[in-house]
Amino acid sequence: MISLILAAGKGTRMKSDQSKVLHKVNGVPMIKRVVNVLENIGNEKNIFILGHKKEDVLAEMGNVVYVTQEEQLGTGHAILIAKDKIKEYGENVLITYGDTPLLKEKTLEELKRVFEEKNLDCIVLSCKVKNPFGYGRIVKENGKISNIVEEKEASESEKKIDEINTGVYIFKNESLLYAIEKIDNNNSKGEYYLTDAIKILTNEGYSVDSFQIEDEDEILGVNSKAQLAQASKISRNRKNTELMDNGVILIDPDTTYIEDNVEIGQDTVIHPNVTIQGNTKIGKNCEILGNTRIENSVIADNVKIEASVVEQSTLEEGVTVGPFAHLRPKAHLKETVHVGNFVEIKNATLEKGVKTGHLTYIGDAEVGEDTNIGAGTITCNYDGKNKYKTVIGNNAFVGSNSTIIAPVELGDNSLVGAGSTITKNVPADAIAIGRGRQVNKDEYATRLPHHPKNQ
Repeated sequence: MISLILAAGKGTRMKSDQSKVLHKVNGVPMIKRVVNVLENIGNEKNIFILGHKKEDVLAEMGNVVYVTQEEQLGTGHAILIAKDKIKEYGENVLITYGDTPLLKEKTLEELKRVFEEKNLDCIVLSCKVKNPFGYGRIVKENGKISNIVEEKEASESEKKIDEINTGVYIFKNESLLYAIEKIDNNNSKGEYYLTDAIKILTNEGYSVDSFQIEDEDEILGVNSKAQLAQASKISRNRKNTELMDNGVILIDPDTTYIEDNVEIGQDTVIHPNVTIQGNTKIGKNCEILGNTRIENSVIADNVKIEASVVEQSTLEEGVTVGPFAHLRPKAHLKETVHVGNFVEIKNATLEKGVKTGHLTYIGDAEVGEDTNIGAGTITCNYDGKNKYKTVIGNNAFVGSNSTIIAPVELGDNSLVGAGSTITKNVPADAIAIGRGRQVNKDEYATRLPHHPKNQ
């Protein structure tokens, strides 16, 4: 079975320069969410109907099979322009939209099962909704679907029908190709409706049925920023429920933002006001405290992070971070490393047991095991044109308020005196002091106007 994904519309109600189907729902572009669900049910052959901003969609989706709908003349027209591709594949066709990001795998699997078991020519996914305005209505005779009537074409009695067309169908290949050739645009909008194919098939004795789902959320189409927010909220609630069912502790799910691709191990505690994004993986028995943001990072078991930002970084078991630390891309903290308050680390590896407690910047560096970095230390890695590396050995001690100007190496067991500026390599076991000699001028302070003697 192949999938036909309709994604050509301009999405004018979104009021955005971005293609509608590329807007993200809980961290994932809508059209990618649709494709992921289709692939998970075994539909890996997709034909995309593209139009507005198609170059942007192709840039996101990669090398895909598509046809271009230059003019949006209705859903039936979209199928018409794809008929050669449909004929080429020769398989049954599942049709859906690129802007319905909440469809569940289970729903589509059930739709396929019923379609195959009943040997239908077409099956329509339907849903009973509280407010059917704007949707096509499912018209039935003797319990069997006979027609789908669009809102603008519906009579007053048909508008009262609360079972609506979701826009998801499965057709036998030959039945779809037959019906689509016979539709016309003789309607109030002058468009070619795919729904007219249903009436054609039923009138000519083909087997057509509907499959009704209960969850109205699944068929939410995203056409505005408000609906985008609604879809994201539904998706987040699903994600939070999934995590809690798998043993994650969310103190307050309503104030927690966790995107769909995030993985979290059991007994990890997520506090309120935490944001976890991208392809982040968090292990077991961690604690992520409030006002923390983690993006595309790998975090092992038994890690504690408080009020910090972690981006594209790796934290091994037993690491503690924060509060108010910033781990920038390619920060790698090995086992039991401690990064304290107001510490920034970028493109640097801190080996097991390293401690950098506060007010420190470590960039483009390697720091050896059990080394202590004092408060106010800076690795100066940039000369205005090029980046340079700092290498610090095992069990070294860097005193507070030290400036280490790369490229430079500090040997194992070396010590840097507080307040030093280091510009040369420091051998193992050596002490380096790079500061001006202190000079005391007795009684000199009495000459200053603010001294108590001069008041």
